[in-house]
Amino acid sequence: MENTGGILYIVSTPIGNLEDISLRALRILKEVGLIAAEDTRHSKKLLNHYEINTKIVSYHQHNERDRTEELIKVLKNGESVALISDAGTPGISDPGHEIVKRCIEEGIDVTGVPGPCAAIDALVISGLDTSKFTFYGFLSKDKKERKRQIEEMGTQRSTVILYESPHRIEKTLALIKEILGDINIAMVKELTKIHEKVWSGNISRAIIYFAEEKPRGEYVLLLEVKDAFEQKEFWAGMTLDMHMDYYLVQGTSKKDAVKLVAKDRGLPKREVYEYFMK
Repeated sequence: MENTGGILYIVSTPIGNLEDISLRALRILKEVGLIAAEDTRHSKKLLNHYEINTKIVSYHQHNERDRTEELIKVLKNGESVALISDAGTPGISDPGHEIVKRCIEEGIDVTGVPGPCAAIDALVISGLDTSKFTFYGFLSKDKKERKRQIEEMGTQRSTVILYESPHRIEKTLALIKEILGDINIAMVKELTKIHEKVWSGNISRAIIYFAEEKPRGEYVLLLEVKDAFEQKEFWAGMTLDMHMDYYLVQGTSKKDAVKLVAKDRGLPKREVYEYFMK
């Protein structure tokens, strides 16, 4: 279907530092007939900073469906629209997918104006493997689904990226440790801002860190889950005796080796102890 209407621009905006916006993004925001923003009050700070006076309307998770149809009509009438979120790239843990899908269905042109994305920025400065990664965004608020998501992460052989709020990050770290073990992670906050910080280490150290420093601001968590996969499965082809010997040859006491074997296999310590005492 040939497009005879306007164009939907998916425009990335700064995630902190207002200088992180492209010349093309500024031009598009000035030229379109309408800007659809996640939070108009927040976005007006950016628009005012660059003296952009384009008409702006709200587009967020609570009005996404109805507003999408309104914007489709605007686009069909030949007026171009720029979609922006509070920060970063629309559609990445922010509204945007619904209108892009509808535009494609209606034959309306959609184009991206690339720019900042917290997940990618955090990944490249984290020190973790960048060759392959899996993005989860914000985890579910439902406890069962949240646990299932973390269990699923343990099957990934890649760096896992997720977002977390300050009031949930400690509980999330504790749950990740419980399910995936004491894996290495990186935590990034205040990206592109004066107090930008990258912290790396294992989860145990991260939990201690937050016991001394109150979490502030949203975090990007990056997990080295491929190690969790290897640690969880290294004994899969071993008998109990081989598994025990694995720890004993490293100088581990028999008592501690029993505990480790039981933990690895999810068995009661008494059951493993009785096996080796017979």
